[in-house]
Amino acid sequence: MKIRTIFLSIAAIFAVVAVSFAADVNMGTWKLNDAKSKISAGAPKNNMVVIAVAGDSVKVTVDGAGADGKAAHNEWTGKFDGKDYPIAGDPAADARAYKPVNDHTLALTEKKGGKVTITGRVVVSADGKTRTVTVNGTDANGKKMSVTFVYDKQ
Repeated sequence: MKIRTIFLSIAAIFAVVAVSFAADVNMGTWKLNDAKSKISAGAPKNNMVVIAVAGDSVKVTVDGAGADGKAAHNEWTGKFDGKDYPIAGDPAADARAYKPVNDHTLALTEKKGGKVTITGRVVVSADGKTRTVTVNGTDANGKKMSVTFVYDKQ
């Protein structure tokens, strides 16, 4: 009887975690809408963002072009809890944090060597079809930038 109770408790916990991730409006594949985006000259361009469940965390994979126009790819795995988690493949940052503001908004912070380089907001529209990422900060060369990426859900 104890084993059955323990097994059912563990199953219930996994179901709650799965439902909470499934309900997150950020999950999915997002393609850049160039016409609606405002990308300053010399800023990197994130063409595709994939946000998926990775165990009890979230994995964000970004593909696009760096400021030099060459292909760029970075990956971040962590939780939307406001804590810094390592980012791989981004020359301008080595850590990223997402903090929930509400059901459709995340605050974003990127750091390089412990110093904040980027701050921003990620907002998913009420219908869940559009994701707008607004960032301000410095690029890998220390140059100031302000960018608004608008993505369409795929």
